[in-house]
Amino acid sequence: MRLKLEILKWRKSIGPRSIKEAAAAPSITFNLIQTPPLLQGHPTSLLGNPPHSPPRNLSQADPSPACNPLLRTPRNPVKQFSPGGVFLRPKPFSPTPKSLPSLPSLRRLTVSVQKPLHVSTITTTSSLSPKPTKRSLIECGAYEADRSKPIEEIAAPEAAARSEAAKKVKIGVYFAMWWSLNVVFNIYNKKVLNAYPYPWLTSTLSLACGSLIMLISWATRIAEVPKTDLEFWKALFPVAVAHTIGHVAATVSMSKVAVSFTHIIKSGEPAFSVLVSRFLLGDTFPPGVYLSLIPIIGGCSLAALTELNFNMIGFMGAMISNLAFVFRNIFSKKGMKGKSVSGMNYYACLSILSLIILTPFAIAVEGPQAWAAGWEKAISQIGPQLLWWMAAQSVFYHLYNQVSYMSLDEISPLTFSIGNTMKRISVIVSSIIIFHTPVQPINALGAAIAILGTFLYSQVNFLVLSMNSA
Repeated sequence: MRLKLEILKWRKSIGPRSIKEAAAAPSITFNLIQTPPLLQGHPTSLLGNPPHSPPRNLSQADPSPACNPLLRTPRNPVKQFSPGGVFLRPKPFSPTPKSLPSLPSLRRLTVSVQKPLHVSTITTTSSLSPKPTKRSLIECGAYEADRSKPIEEIAAPEAAARSEAAKKVKIGVYFAMWWSLNVVFNIYNKKVLNAYPYPWLTSTLSLACGSLIMLISWATRIAEVPKTDLEFWKALFPVAVAHTIGHVAATVSMSKVAVSFTHIIKSGEPAFSVLVSRFLLGDTFPPGVYLSLIPIIGGCSLAALTELNFNMIGFMGAMISNLAFVFRNIFSKKGMKGKSVSGMNYYACLSILSLIILTPFAIAVEGPQAWAAGWEKAISQIGPQLLWWMAAQSVFYHLYNQVSYMSLDEISPLTFSIGNTMKRISVIVSSIIIFHTPVQPINALGAAIAILGTFLYSQVNFLVLSMNSA
């Protein structure tokens, strides 16, 4: 490794006359840069020193003026610091008095690397104390020539890779929890609705359970209390209204038809999103987005026409749920923009406000008398385990929604959309297996086409957003 040593700055006052004054001598700053490739192997250096001189080991340096640059005088300049290719360009300085004691040798200046280094700075803060110190007196900042960045940053890519791997594992855990919790919720929710067909009360209990869990978490400091104001709750109100309608409509649908059929119809939500944005908000989309809606609409229509246990209330409930959740997303994007609330706390506030909105309507539509009569009948047929089913569906409803909102903080909208599509597939397949839902081949084909269309829509929509942002 051939280096050219250039003294950038040597500011030195009149030499110290005693060892005590020598301790306060100013620092010396060096800069080492690599010799240009065109000068390596040249018969003469920039200062006229032959590069083919026999190499000298720095550890064998003696305190003579020829090897110690600090003892050099104007009459005895030393141009060659190390004959192996390191050269010193001298600059005028004040003469050193003869009383200056010998400096420590440079045995500690040892560089052993496998790749060429650019030494950016060398700062020595040594005092001329007669007692040797064990502390390293030279601080050096360098970077590899082929990387052109500091050595301390060489490990940065490895740390970034580990961080990226940990993030992928975290996202994978979120997805696994999201899908599994959603499957469990749908199973227990259908069991409760089959034995106790009061969807308004069931929806209210789901929101009440989630609100209670978050209030306890805030009171015990398990979760951070969100910082909200009146403007936040005003912006959240239309989102909560749409969320309440969508939640109740989906529950009504599942009380009338199979879980698989409800989720097949709900996979058509992207079609509602495009149509609402186009005709109500005036947004325009490229032809690819409209083409991706064809398999969604066609698949849902084929599944509905071939459904063995078709029910109009169940079908309309799923359609209303799609429309309500589209408006929920629109209100959330417009009204909640710039609100600094985490996904978990955002859904908690949404649940609390939705509970306040839903409770009076649930009492008006079904009423306590109908709930009491239905409870006695269900307990006589199912037994006390109905209470466990209701508690399970309420807890798992909150947990799966909470995890989905938490995952939004970690992943892109495209990844979330794909995950939502895969979630519907897992729910449809698991519900068919558990409840032994009869499915015709043509019905399964319609479901597959609708889900494939949803996946294509998410891909096309992502490409459109990428092109617009670029």
